[in-house]
Amino acid sequence: MQQLENILEFYREIGATFLEKREPTIVRRDSPPESGTARRMVPQQPPNPNKELEAVHQEIYRCTRCELHQSNTNYVPGEGSIQPGIMFIGEGPGEEEDKLGRPFVGKAGQLLDRIIEKMGYKREDVFIGNIVKCRPPGNRDPHRTEVEACLPYLKRQVEILKPRIIVCLGRVALNNLLDGDYPITKVRGQVFEYHGIPVIPTFHPSYILHQQTQEKVSKAKWDVWHDMMKVLELIKKV
Repeated sequence: MQQLENILEFYREIGATFLEKREPTIVRRDSPPESGTARRMVPQQPPNPNKELEAVHQEIYRCTRCELHQSNTNYVPGEGSIQPGIMFIGEGPGEEEDKLGRPFVGKAGQLLDRIIEKMGYKREDVFIGNIVKCRPPGNRDPHRTEVEACLPYLKRQVEILKPRIIVCLGRVALNNLLDGDYPITKVRGQVFEYHGIPVIPTFHPSYILHQQTQEKVSKAKWDVWHDMMKVLELIKKV
């Protein structure tokens, strides 16, 4: 031990600096990180239905997923409230809708407007859309490939809008939304479900117009109204 002390004394005499006593460095666990390294917490913004819906509609306006875009005049994404109690879904745009780029603006749409008003709503209180967003030539039923290409847009609209009730206008809308094969004459007025949302099918307004004659008020018209009464009763509970 004495020999070690003699050696240390020798190094001190010749000016060695590595033997200087140093204070230990203490790192505190609760010390803040150095400047520039702190991670700032950015609050998440709630989703904006207006922007989300507009983004979907912009995709629709650029869509080339099926051949319907080659013959359309305008895309018809749908319109209405972003917080609709009721969402009406038809099968596809007709001639007038294709011209104006708006859903249900022809004779069938005028009848739908009257039904909506009789229910105590205005057109801007609900949302109106279709299974396909382009007019099928000659107003034919959309082909399966056309539906498969376009249906994701409608599903995203439903996710964004979160309607309390969906009304399917006609068998094409019902069967393509629910992926079923239901005869509309037998299931109209019944309550189905789509991702937790009640779905009530009824006749398409154009069916009422086709059935109606000058001599006789269409039974289909009253059937549709009875279905809408069920919608009004159900919406009080959901």
